[in-house]
Amino acid sequence: MVGSFDCTCSQGYQGNATHKNGCIPSINTGLIIGLSVSSGPTILILFLASKIIFRKLKHQKEQKLRQKFFNKNRGQLLQKLVSHRSDIAERMIIPLRELEKATNKFHPTRKLGGGGHGTVYKGILSDLHVVAIRKSNIVVKSEINEFINEVSILSQINHRNIVKLFGCCLETEVPLLAYEFISNGTLCDYLHKKPLRSIPWRDILRIATEIGKALSYLHSGISIPVIHRDIKSSNILLDDALTAKVSDFGASRYIPKDKTTITTVVQGTLGYLDPMYFYCGRLTEKSDVYSFGVILIELLTRKMPIIYRSSTGDGLVARFVELLAEGKLVEILDSRVIEDGGSQVEVVASLAMSCIKLRAEERPTMRSVEMTLEALQGPKEHFRVRGATYEGSYSTMRYTSPIRTSLEETSRQYSQEEEFVLSASYPR
Repeated sequence: MVGSFDCTCSQGYQGNATHKNGCIPSINTGLIIGLSVSSGPTILILFLASKIIFRKLKHQKEQKLRQKFFNKNRGQLLQKLVSHRSDIAERMIIPLRELEKATNKFHPTRKLGGGGHGTVYKGILSDLHVVAIRKSNIVVKSEINEFINEVSILSQINHRNIVKLFGCCLETEVPLLAYEFISNGTLCDYLHKKPLRSIPWRDILRIATEIGKALSYLHSGISIPVIHRDIKSSNILLDDALTAKVSDFGASRYIPKDKTTITTVVQGTLGYLDPMYFYCGRLTEKSDVYSFGVILIELLTRKMPIIYRSSTGDGLVARFVELLAEGKLVEILDSRVIEDGGSQVEVVASLAMSCIKLRAEERPTMRSVEMTLEALQGPKEHFRVRGATYEGSYSTMRYTSPIRTSLEETSRQYSQEEEFVLSASYPR
């Protein structure tokens, strides 16, 4: 060029041609755009595929974990227990997703309460049954054994005064149980939680009768008798109509028909424990009878057998026996019971007295206890309680045979033995 020059990079290069090595290969924008257009869907497909694979792997991991928990929680054993009836097997095993849906993934607002053994949630199953779902806090082999025991018993029981078990979930580290939802809490709460509520005598008598019916059914109304082994007011639930429902069968035991007693490790609750079972470890139906007698005393006095101590240090049972023998039972009875119960209070007190006899063979059966309590609610009945005959209507019950001698003998039976039992602590 005249008076000047122009240096440019060769085709395919760019940069400053006036400098040495100033030209560098140029980038083909079109090629980049082409590659981008062609590889975009591929990258998107790879991204989506990796996400699907990740979810599948996560699902497989969860499935393996659930299967691990299922096996650990004796799922196969549970299936075996209920396999003889397919309808039970089908309805007793509830998937985890069903319970999560029922409780909104165990949302805190669904929590009904909790304690040392676990938390209870309220839920609604897909079949619209309202349930209480019990979720334990800790994993202990003995508690899993109790869980299996409770499921195997309740899955084959149907009684209006025994809490209904809808099913269980084994896919979590701690097994979950789904019971019918009982709205009014426990009998213990109803009797002792402040502010105290007034309970008419007719309700006390009816609740006692319903508990008696449930225990009588367990002892003699099913093919293989069951001993509850932990009858206490905190294991009695009440619904809106104050209908009693016996619950918590974790410690219960089957009794083979060819046996009347079995030997076990002592298990029960302070204040309700049968002295003979405590001493010998021999469990019989009469152990439940003793515990029921304590509940009768609790209903009459509204005092807690677990914590009550008289001024002389006696437990509730020993104090009740002493005052009844001395004819001073009014000193320990609840005021509403004295007002409403009339002569029927003496009948129930005598019945309680017969249930808590120290010698198991001297106690009545739950069937006879149930019949006695039912007779009290009839319009006109004639019945016996431990050798004492009662006649009359609901309001004019006449006591025709004294039992003071037997009461005094029972009072002498206790003292040292009873105090030893009531001073020992065998909580579940």
